[in-house]
Amino acid sequence: MEQLLPLAIRNLLPNHVTATLVEFCSFFKALCSKSLNLEDLEMLQNRIVVTLCHLEMLFPPSFFTVMVHLTVHLVEEAKLGGPVHYRYMYPIERELGHLKTFVRNKAQPEGSIAEGYLAEESLTFCSRYIEDIETRFNRQRRVCDNPNDNECFVSSIFPLGGKVVGGSSMFTLTHMQKLQAHRYVLLNCAIVTPFVDEFRDLIKRRSRGRRPSTTEIETRVFKEFVDWFQRL
Repeated sequence: MEQLLPLAIRNLLPNHVTATLVEFCSFFKALCSKSLNLEDLEMLQNRIVVTLCHLEMLFPPSFFTVMVHLTVHLVEEAKLGGPVHYRYMYPIERELGHLKTFVRNKAQPEGSIAEGYLAEESLTFCSRYIEDIETRFNRQRRVCDNPNDNECFVSSIFPLGGKVVGGSSMFTLTHMQKLQAHRYVLLNCAIVTPFVDEFRDLIKRRSRGRRPSTTEIETRVFKEFVDWFQRL
C-alpha cells in the first residue's frame, strides 16, 4: 500500500481519484517511517482529516467501515507509542500461524503445539551438528549468485559467478543494443573507473572560458567515452 499501490493506480483512474488515493497511501508511508517528528505528526493529523473528507466524496458510505475511520487516531497512537515498526503485529501473527501448523489433535491444541515446538527445536539443534547431510542451514539458497569454488573466477575483471534461473532462449542483439551493453559494462567496471575519471578531467581542461556543469560532463562521458577509451 505504501509503495506499489500508487504506481498501480497511476494510469488506471481519473486524476482526482488517483491524487486522493496517493495522498492516503503517503500518509501510511510517512506514519510508518523509521523516525517520527512531532511537527510532522501534527501535519499528518491535519492532512488525514482532509484526505478522509475527499474519500467520502469519492466512495459510497458502505466503504467507510470502522477500520477506515480509525486512521484518524493512528497519529495519536504514534505519539504515545513511538515509531510504528517497533509495535508491528506481523511477526507475532506469522509466528502464531506457524505454531498452528503443529496442531494435529484439535481436541488438545495446546499439547500438540507444545510437542511440535519441542520437536522442531530438537531437530534444529541436532541439524547444526550433522555433517554430510543437507539441512536448511547448509543447503544452497534457491537464488544464489555466490560461486561454489574458486575455479569460477576465470577472469579477475568479470568473475563468472552466479547461475541461470529459469528457462533459456536464443536471441540476437541489435547494433544499438550491443553498443548500450558495451557502454554499460565499461562505465560500471571498477577497473575502468580511473579512466572514466581521467576522461572527466580531460573534458574540464578542454572547456574554454567556462566550467561545464555536471550534467554536461556526464552527457559527454555517456556519448564519447567508449570511442576515447578504444583509442588509448
